[in-house]
Amino acid sequence: MSITISLCMIVKNEEETLERCLESAQSFVDEIIIVDTGSTDSTKEIAKKFNAVVYDFKWIDDFSAARNFAFSKATKEYIFWLDADDYITNENIKKIEELKVTFDNNVDAVSMNYSLSRDAKGNTTYSLKRNRLVKKSKDFKWIGCIHEYLEVFGNIIHPDISINHGKMKPHGNRNLEIFRAMEKKNIEFSVRDNFYYANELYYNGLFKEAIIQYENFLDTGKGWVEDKKTATANLIQCYNLTNKKEKCMEIILKSFEFDIPRADICCRLAEQFMEKQQYNQAIFWYKVAMGCIHEKDNLGIDHKDYYTWIPSIQLCVCYSIIGDYDAAYYYNEMTAIYVPNSPKVEYNRNFLNGKFKELGKVQPDLDCKLIDRRHRFF
Repeated sequence: MSITISLCMIVKNEEETLERCLESAQSFVDEIIIVDTGSTDSTKEIAKKFNAVVYDFKWIDDFSAARNFAFSKATKEYIFWLDADDYITNENIKKIEELKVTFDNNVDAVSMNYSLSRDAKGNTTYSLKRNRLVKKSKDFKWIGCIHEYLEVFGNIIHPDISINHGKMKPHGNRNLEIFRAMEKKNIEFSVRDNFYYANELYYNGLFKEAIIQYENFLDTGKGWVEDKKTATANLIQCYNLTNKKEKCMEIILKSFEFDIPRADICCRLAEQFMEKQQYNQAIFWYKVAMGCIHEKDNLGIDHKDYYTWIPSIQLCVCYSIIGDYDAAYYYNEMTAIYVPNSPKVEYNRNFLNGKFKELGKVQPDLDCKLIDRRHRFF
């Protein structure tokens, strides 16, 4: 059964990206609602080219207020939302068009992949999931002044559809300023606010302050488990960047209390052992990282590099150091599956071929086992 869809967006000074976004969505939406929070460029004119209904909304440092206002103006059965720097590839446009005409109207929400970064071939390397299409009659609301989320419930499906994020503006300090203003007004932070405040400090290079906020967040013992994992990963980086490396092992091991370890955490643990020249332990944890395949419907961050080429190239290094050049060659060639044009791969090939000649050995003969990174580890 076909459904009708409202596209609802909030924008401000998005002339660089808005046209790309709307062009990619126009074939499957039945109306476009644009809520402008103070543009001074040609954003509104671009929106009107797509027959969008444009509303002005006074900015009050509250993203949820603006998004909920946009949702309130929708008149169709389902609401689809995007940010201006999002866009959809032709392949995924077709998937959404097909979903629309075959839709089960018992569905309350549709979660879609959110591709945050991609490699040179367009393959997603860093992603998460967002509840992207929701039933209007359920009156789902956005929660949180900043780093808001759409609170949904009921019958949620997870089709293999991706939305690309294509940010052109540099990461600024607007979000951090909002948190600072909340702090000055003595507004009580939620546990989730604490986490995202720490993130903004981290992104803005304020690592010592970020450490305080991340530690406070983790000490509560509350919050989404995926946020705890991300806090741990970022806290490790903060410790490294502020000469507190001795605290890294402690926080890594503490993260194992939350859930099974994520691939990036396993790689950080392996790094600790590499620095101590404990290569067998490092090898163990890099292999564990390669087995940490992201769960299909998990809404948390999926950083594919940390269970593909990052651990495989580090395994090449570890095995080279301990003199197992056959294993080093195996993992270097595995790395080449993911990043075939990497100068590091070529450097390792030359180094290892030199070692094989020096030792009077032939280059190892690899077979189809190479492509299966979860099994047959050396």
